[in-house]
Amino acid sequence: MATVTRADLTDAVHRETGLPRRDAAELVEMAIEAIAERLSAGETVMISGFGTFRVRDKRAREGRNPRTGEPAPIPARRVVAFRPSEVLKMWIAEGRADTGSET
Repeated sequence: MATVTRADLTDAVHRETGLPRRDAAELVEMAIEAIAERLSAGETVMISGFGTFRVRDKRAREGRNPRTGEPAPIPARRVVAFRPSEVLKMWIAEGRADTGSET
């Protein structure tokens, strides 16, 4: 299973745009920070053709320690949920590797 890192994103931006790696890294960081800032403010972030990120509030609940089976409280928390767009679902279903526009 492959993981896409910030370095991978930086390399992709560098290759696709021809920007110097340092500028590409700054661009990736700015995009991640913008998304994180919006989410931390409780806003929904929609990236057209990719999907929607939103913050959900999860209530406190009782869980179980899987090792001992004893009850364990799980505190209320905020989590980020992602819903893929129909375009992304189609790309995944078709096994497409490219995500660029067709020219």
